Amino acid sequence: MAFELPPLPYAYDALEPVIDQETMKFHHDKHHAAYTAKLNEGVEKDSALAGKSIEDILGMISSQPPLVRNNGGGFWNHDFFWKTMAAKNGQAPSGKLAEAIDRDFGSLDKLKEEFNTKGAGQFGSGWAWLIADASGTLKVTSTPNQDNPLMDDAKEPGTPLLGNDVWEHAYYLTYKNDRPGYLKAWWDIVNWDVVGERYAKVAG
Repeated sequence: MAFELPPLPYAYDALEPVIDQETMKFHHDKHHAAYTAKLNEGVEKDSALAGKSIEDILGMISSQPPLVRNNGGGFWNHDFFWKTMAAKNGQAPSGKLAEAIDRDFGSLDKLKEEFNTKGAGQFGSGWAWLIADASGTLKVTSTPNQDNPLMDDAKEPGTPLLGNDVWEHAYYLTYKNDRPGYLKAWWDIVNWDVVGERYAKVAG
């Protein structure tokens, strides 16, 4: 069964002014759609991948060709990215997630500072992530291109809790080459309810 492009969970203009409508249309309907189509091309070439979930494929990505690695990562990363965001609503972390952030970073502001620094410092294209490692500790990491922490050869593996796309196509229409400005503004549209649900599954 072929992978299908997941729909956006909100309208194209829902994240304005942080992310403009034109960027969302192009990012989802062109970029994410292309990753989906090319992932299917790669899967069709290898019968051993038939019927596997995208998570299964990412867990064996070190044995896959670039076509599957790059587009499998792009497919999963973008679905995760859309669900990480919501219209500006003044949300903040709560419950166990808030406690874990205070425990591992000292405060939400310090998490944001470390995350923004990691994202701004990612050379070229890539992603910034908040993950929970195998021990449940929260960490900030980054990956190049369309790699992610679920891949079996990830330098810092873990369960992603939130991730931000720092490829230029994610922000250039509004922010031009101001990646730090985009990273700072992005926190206004993080869906902390979803991030909290992800952490709850890890924390048990």
